[in-house]
Amino acid sequence: MSKDKVQIFDTTLRDGEQVPGCKLDTEQKLVIAERLELLGVDIIEAGFPVSSPGDFKSVTEISKLVKNVTVCGLTRAVKKDIEVAADALKYAKRPRIHTGIGTSASHIKYKFNSNKDAIIEKAVAAVKYAKTFVEDVEFYAEDAGRTDNEFLARICEELIKVGVTVLNIPDTTGYCLPEEYGAKIKYLTENVTGIHKATLSCHCHNDLGLATANSIAGVVNGARQIECTINGIGERAGNTALEEVVMILRQHPTLGLDTNINSKLLNSTSLMVSQKMGMIVQPNKAIVGANAFAHSSGIHQDGVIKNRETYEIIDPADVGVNESSIILTARSGRAALAYRAKIVGYELTKVQLDTVYQEFLKYADTRKEVVDNDIHEIIETSGINLKALN
Repeated sequence: MSKDKVQIFDTTLRDGEQVPGCKLDTEQKLVIAERLELLGVDIIEAGFPVSSPGDFKSVTEISKLVKNVTVCGLTRAVKKDIEVAADALKYAKRPRIHTGIGTSASHIKYKFNSNKDAIIEKAVAAVKYAKTFVEDVEFYAEDAGRTDNEFLARICEELIKVGVTVLNIPDTTGYCLPEEYGAKIKYLTENVTGIHKATLSCHCHNDLGLATANSIAGVVNGARQIECTINGIGERAGNTALEEVVMILRQHPTLGLDTNINSKLLNSTSLMVSQKMGMIVQPNKAIVGANAFAHSSGIHQDGVIKNRETYEIIDPADVGVNESSIILTARSGRAALAYRAKIVGYELTKVQLDTVYQEFLKYADTRKEVVDNDIHEIIETSGINLKALN
């Protein structure tokens, strides 16, 4: 079955870097940008050029560096922003200006003290002006998640008329349920004249832990770009995690969707971004967390030792992890102890294992984890006459 391509728009260097304490200098951004190109992302949102001289420089230098990826600069629907972004992108082989404005009733009333007609006018003017600099113009309808669908369709239709290439439908506050977000994308695909002329994009935040689910709901219902970050970093509770959406699409071939991402680089890319941003990845983080392929329950360990697929739906090697981890704790069973003992050089008979296991349980109850060096001590303490095979 042929698969539809979902574009991966990486905003680690823009939305991801907005996390307090995660500021990167230009050299660090260049290293990450180079890795993102190698990873296979389609678009790198390199920064918000008008926001600071540092961001302007970073967008400029990334534009010079990458060869096969679209480089994107963010702007508000403001002429000066667009001019500065165009200047920063002048060296890019594939430049994109990403402009936009808030479209929800809340944003229109409280943020802009405006009305719907005036917002459409500003949006159209911004896209038309950006098109005088670059062909590829993306528009974000900020707070689209809480925007009335009919108005959202109306503004999208007007933007298509002036040549917008990508329509970004952000769930800016992470409010939508997957069913709601998917229905919003479906509504646009069915009710916007000329929608085939633009790519619908998902930009979902994780305030309720639904960013990944919403993005998947979006592409299932017709969107063909996902905006995401490495490790899901971003404003507040973060953005859609790149590694999660990539592997969901890959593990569910019946969806008929895939990306160009080289998944074997996911783990090392996650580690690189974590180290450079000083943002620790939670151990239980899906796909790239330290415990993503670690097993400590005896029942799980026995199953994985017999056949990895009993408890793992992803081969660790597919995301760049060497192997599954069997972690010895007081919850571990004999199979796990025998497995780890063999790794450090002990081939235990069933009788010997029974004896050693009783000593192991006493030892494990006093520790969070039993490491390889502890196994030697446990076997010595158990009193059996056994020497390491090596």
